[in-house]
Amino acid sequence: MSDDLLINQNGRILEATLNRDDGACSDGMAAELSAAMLSAHETSDMVLLRSGGPDFCTGRARNADAGPPNPEAYGRRPEYDSIFNCYKAIRNAQVPIVGVIEGRCMGFGTAVASLCDVSFASSTATFNIPEIEHNVMPTMVMSALYDRISRNAILWMTYTAQFIGAERALSYGFVSQVVDADKLDAEVEEFCKILLSRPRPAILGLKEYLHVAPRMDELGAIDYARSLHSMVNTAADMKK
Repeated sequence: MSDDLLINQNGRILEATLNRDDGACSDGMAAELSAAMLSAHETSDMVLLRSGGPDFCTGRARNADAGPPNPEAYGRRPEYDSIFNCYKAIRNAQVPIVGVIEGRCMGFGTAVASLCDVSFASSTATFNIPEIEHNVMPTMVMSALYDRISRNAILWMTYTAQFIGAERALSYGFVSQVVDADKLDAEVEEFCKILLSRPRPAILGLKEYLHVAPRMDELGAIDYARSLHSMVNTAADMKK
């Protein structure tokens, strides 16, 4: 694991820090982050994802040793798998992913912020989807956003590539809370204490249900809720 992505076990919290100097996330970093999130439940009850620099994430970057993109579409498509797999890993991780957003949040960063199960944005954070300015259609980002925010919001952001502030990001559904910059760390610490005070079966069960139920029909979602409710609430850890 490189110094561009720092993984630290802090009690029951797995801390993942994007630490590249330019604020970007390389394909290799995304692959490492995916692996960490998908195995986090083995050691942790949550993942805390943040940046080590002033910006949460300034977008996706190709690996330094990747060479030029493949000129053939079927050859190029696998080059993007680390990004799509990272989006999938946030959705599929068994424990909640909690994001802490500061500074600029761009492209891949905006997608990741929207996928986090709970996210806190500094009041000074800004968000955009800049791909179209570089003549790139931002379907990678849109694949993360399509069920997170409204169609009108996605299209406005992708067509204009303009930055939005934290309060508008909150109204769009990108983030859970907007916090004054000087209070952000304290607010995140308090939430982590609250989350870790909850019984583990409920922590896992809530994410599992919201991951699966929206793709079910009404009857299936209700029946799944009944089964999961019985299973979780009879777990020994719920009675401690």
